[in-house]
Amino acid sequence: MNEANTGTHPDEFDYVVVGGGTAGNVVAARLSEDPSVTVCVLEAGPSDVGDDNVLRLERWMGLLESGYDWDYPVEPQERGNSMMRHARAKVLGGCSSHNSCIAFWAPAEDLDGWAAEGCTGWGAEDVFPLYQRLENNDAPGEHHGRSGPVKLRTIKGEDPCGSALLDACAQNGIPTTPFNTGRTVVRGANWFQINSDENNIRQSSSVAYLHPIIGKRPNLTVRTGIRAKRLVIGEDRRCTGVEYLDPDLVHTRTVSARREVVVSCGSIDTPKLLMLSGIGPADHLREVGVEPLVHSPGVGENLQDHPEGVIMWDAKRPMPTRSNQWWEIGIFADTEPGLDRPDLMFHYGSVPFDMNTARHGYPTSENAFCLTPNVTHAKSRGTVRLRTRDYRDKPMVDPRYFTHEHDVRVMTYGLRLAREIAAQPALADWAGAELAPGPDVRTDDELFEYIRTTHNTVYHPACTVKMGADDDAMAPLDARLRVKGIRGLRVADGSVMPELVTVNPCITTMMIGEKCADMMKADAS
Repeated sequence: MNEANTGTHPDEFDYVVVGGGTAGNVVAARLSEDPSVTVCVLEAGPSDVGDDNVLRLERWMGLLESGYDWDYPVEPQERGNSMMRHARAKVLGGCSSHNSCIAFWAPAEDLDGWAAEGCTGWGAEDVFPLYQRLENNDAPGEHHGRSGPVKLRTIKGEDPCGSALLDACAQNGIPTTPFNTGRTVVRGANWFQINSDENNIRQSSSVAYLHPIIGKRPNLTVRTGIRAKRLVIGEDRRCTGVEYLDPDLVHTRTVSARREVVVSCGSIDTPKLLMLSGIGPADHLREVGVEPLVHSPGVGENLQDHPEGVIMWDAKRPMPTRSNQWWEIGIFADTEPGLDRPDLMFHYGSVPFDMNTARHGYPTSENAFCLTPNVTHAKSRGTVRLRTRDYRDKPMVDPRYFTHEHDVRVMTYGLRLAREIAAQPALADWAGAELAPGPDVRTDDELFEYIRTTHNTVYHPACTVKMGADDDAMAPLDARLRVKGIRGLRVADGSVMPELVTVNPCITTMMIGEKCADMMKADAS
């Protein structure tokens, strides 16, 4: 990777971005547009440049539990699947290099909700222009950007089972409705938009923002294989850099920041790094032997996710053997009247999805399709905690799935709605035997027992270092993403969300990077 540096010292820069993730790369690219400043990105994983395992979008499922994955287990779940894993990307681009590239603008209602919680400047009117700035979108509409770095395209819909599914949804009262029009879809279904180019190369933050400039901007340094150990914070409570493990795997080195450090390690590793550095719940830090520097009780709290169930059918006809990313259709629904946003979403998979069902003896097939209902606004809240004070140890991730009855109700509703859709005439030639949970699983108790033992996640952990009002003690960040109680330190990733957005959050996380860079530039002037 590029090792250029115009600073006065090879390990001193104006800005240091810890984590080359979905938002962090955006921050680095935008800050380094100014040739008078130097920027360094530190990424623990390898580069994605030239790596088709990462770049070819249709291969994304092979990245799960691979060498590109931190692969975090969850703590034993009282009401959820204790066998579940949280895939977190260990590669340049973060989870935008690891996901299925489903691309959504967040609903205006989500963003206006952030602003109402004290996140001044984050309402839809404030940040919709940033979505426009970052995208090069092929969908109609004057609100869309046409010249941004991230290519977004609408899936053409060449899967005949998927087309039949959309017809079945319409027959069941869920109309075919375009996404990303600027209007929130409360009830509707369609082919997704994806951040992938015409050759099916993913448009991750690294591909879109860094690849075009690596080696071309002497003021930008990108270092991979660099794992952060601890933030360097002086007696004046100013963050001046980060300690990291040298690639020799023995020595500790330091990269210093003259102006600011930005942490972009994701919703699990960002709170971990802050806590290792003494920023977090003081009692917990003392329990693991970390001296508290700033008592910030909200660090590692408020963990939110989109829990996901699965219902799968044997296909009567041959399923597609090629796909953009095998999960090409989304369905939104409301489970009660009066909602301004959907509380239920499905992803349609043109492949079997037995990751959590096969171990329990549910039948499977290599020619199957599935619907995966997920709770868009789950009310269960979890935590991220240090397992020990050793940076090498995986943190304790406890999502506390289905500890709120709202989530149980919505997911159970989703399984029943999926069955209604599959029973429509349009899918009669496709939907064979229901493989999981199976037609005999009918009652609320039976459905929930199936859900709690076999559910997965849409891999959207968020909100563990949330931003909020200055007087919100549970918000570790202010509305400018600055860590309260520490100077020269910000966070930019999915952990900053006060509430998880309704939809797949990748593009919103890129937007957070755009907003962070704008604020840093403004504050430096």
